[in-house]
Amino acid sequence: MRLPRPGVVLPPVILVLLLLAVWEIYASTIGPGPDVLPSPSRVAERGWADRENLMLNTWPTLRATVIGLLLSVAVGFGFAVLVDLSGLARRALLPVLVVSQTLPLVALAPLVIVWFGFGQFPKILLIVFVNFFATTLSFVEGFRSADPDSVALLRSMGAGRWRIFRTVRLPSALPYFMAGLRIAITYSVVSAIFAEYAGAESGLGVYMQFAKNTFRTDLVLAAVFVTAAVTLTLFALSFLIERIALPWAFLIRAGEADR
Repeated sequence: MRLPRPGVVLPPVILVLLLLAVWEIYASTIGPGPDVLPSPSRVAERGWADRENLMLNTWPTLRATVIGLLLSVAVGFGFAVLVDLSGLARRALLPVLVVSQTLPLVALAPLVIVWFGFGQFPKILLIVFVNFFATTLSFVEGFRSADPDSVALLRSMGAGRWRIFRTVRLPSALPYFMAGLRIAITYSVVSAIFAEYAGAESGLGVYMQFAKNTFRTDLVLAAVFVTAAVTLTLFALSFLIERIALPWAFLIRAGEADR
């Protein structure tokens, strides 16, 4: 597997390190104080000291995120296939799906908790609701991108709708799906934490809320850093999955980047 080029990795790493250095200097000199804005070194120190509790609350969030993502993909794929196969379903479903995404998360999350309790299920349900539209739309656009000449050729050879779908339309949709998946990853972690904030037994959202209520800004920021690390890890895994499952798409994008 080809490693990322230094020219791709170094700029964001240098920028993040620069921002952390500015933050450290400001917080240690003229900042409002460690109780309001702790330095990155203090956040790391206090987060490491409370690492056991922090990790215990990370796993429920990560578990809900992964399960919610997988269900989002399954639901999105099902809707996309239905929309692709039926013009009536496309006209009926797409407007409803668009409207569903206008519902405010801040109002929906407490209702889901009230209806389904404080366990994992409401968090997973909220993640699916937030993300299935992105996966649905990415699959729909991918199906539409199928080469019409290839479709016409298969039809002239007597291929049925399922054979055309499996041979041409589905492979064409997979790169689009990977783009939609990366969007869903970022929203999934946020959705899980928001649901935990609204009400849950454990998770990073619960941890943040407890730290906020006890005026532990350093632990709140430590949980934020863990959240960012989880999101970046899942985001990077999506590229690894694409590299393994869709090597042709990965090579095409790599070739375009080298130009």
